[in-house]
Amino acid sequence: MAVLVVPYSDQWPVQFERVAAELRQALEGVPALAIEHVGSTSVPGLAAKPVIDIDVVVARGQLPAAIAALVAAAYTHRGDLGVTDRESMAAPDDDPRRNVYVCVEGTLHLRNHLAVRSILRERDDLRDRYGAIKTELARDPEIDIETYLARKSPVLQEVLALSPLTAEEKHAIFALNTSF
Repeated sequence: MAVLVVPYSDQWPVQFERVAAELRQALEGVPALAIEHVGSTSVPGLAAKPVIDIDVVVARGQLPAAIAALVAAAYTHRGDLGVTDRESMAAPDDDPRRNVYVCVEGTLHLRNHLAVRSILRERDDLRDRYGAIKTELARDPEIDIETYLARKSPVLQEVLALSPLTAEEKHAIFALNTSF
């Protein structure tokens, strides 16, 4: 199945804010630490798959309560999908298309998302190169999502080289992104 990558849309931050408000309401009784817009749609000017990525950050002890609150708000709990301390929640609708994850504070997955977002927001050269690679990969109508992820991973490693993550953590992220 083809991968769709489109030019940056000014609607993505607006869509994020609307969903974040809905998530805050759903999580009213749960002390969420943050609701973060992550992934390519969170970087102004970056081409992306038109899917908003959202990390709901909670303390470890609040993970079950956060999952329960989102299930009560019609999200479907899909488990960790192989990423420890990150629980995937399928949205009840596609308005907008989004990936919602409940993440334990301070974990590698969360720090990875925040580091990539920060660096790509600061470095136009890396943002533009990353966008060009994603756009080029998506032009192949036969590319599957696993191949797409693996082939864009080298530029992400360049981005992460600028992050405060340790060498071991960077290796773990690379292994996860290319393990298909």
